Amino acid sequence: MAFDWSGLREPAPGTLVAARETAHYAAQWVAKAARANLRAAPDDSHTALAWDARLQALSSARFADGTKIGLRLAQLELAVLYGGVGEGLALDGRAAGEVDAWLDAQLAARSLKPASRVALPYAIPERPLRKLPGLGALARWYAAAAEALEAVRVKHGALRPGPSPVRCWPHHFDIAVLVRLEEGEAESARAIGIGVSPGDAYYAQPYAYISPYPAPKDARLPALPPGGHWHTQDFFAAVASADALLAQGDPRAALDAVIDAAFATERRWLDG
Repeated sequence: MAFDWSGLREPAPGTLVAARETAHYAAQWVAKAARANLRAAPDDSHTALAWDARLQALSSARFADGTKIGLRLAQLELAVLYGGVGEGLALDGRAAGEVDAWLDAQLAARSLKPASRVALPYAIPERPLRKLPGLGALARWYAAAAEALEAVRVKHGALRPGPSPVRCWPHHFDIAVLVRLEEGEAESARAIGIGVSPGDAYYAQPYAYISPYPAPKDARLPALPPGGHWHTQDFFAAVASADALLAQGDPRAALDAVIDAAFATERRWLDG
């Protein structure tokens, strides 16, 4: 069943900042467990999370024994899963040390490495672990984004090297697919990233982005379909904010139109 975007209008997307900051902080326990127990990938994709629609959670890849760690967003619950069965810890009101001890004990019981010893290569501000009302709405945005991005991945599946899996990156907390247009080192190969951020310093609400690499220089920027605009401050992308999309009669169709138009334009730039 297709995700119903009408359910994203309430609460207002701009009210989710505190929920997003709390969830971003909580997700680092999942990222640290992955860093401790998965073989490192050059692009750090071993730490990336995936949206688990059944559990309504952001989860790690499976470890060697089949275990995976997840964060159920609406419940603000850390989960250790094995074969569909697992243990959970409600994070509401917990201290960081308490969460560390619980997760390390769960991992040790499975002969896995502790997460608490992992030093992240980036800084995420600590937040009080509170089950905020906006967490359920944030979960719905990840569900909607994951479905839309999977459709993008399928649409461009014939390209080579082509689309990556849909991944949530714990550093910036965006969920995205990278469509690579040529072979080569990730730092230099032409590609287009399509993703949804839950919000950041640029937009205090969820927003979609379609970003080419390398970014064009002095490109003429064509008009985008309703809901979209070009962002050029610090990063270059076509952007569609939550408010702009939800102002359209069919937000999902509006998102698809912005993605399709921006992707076609950016591919022409990169192929030119």
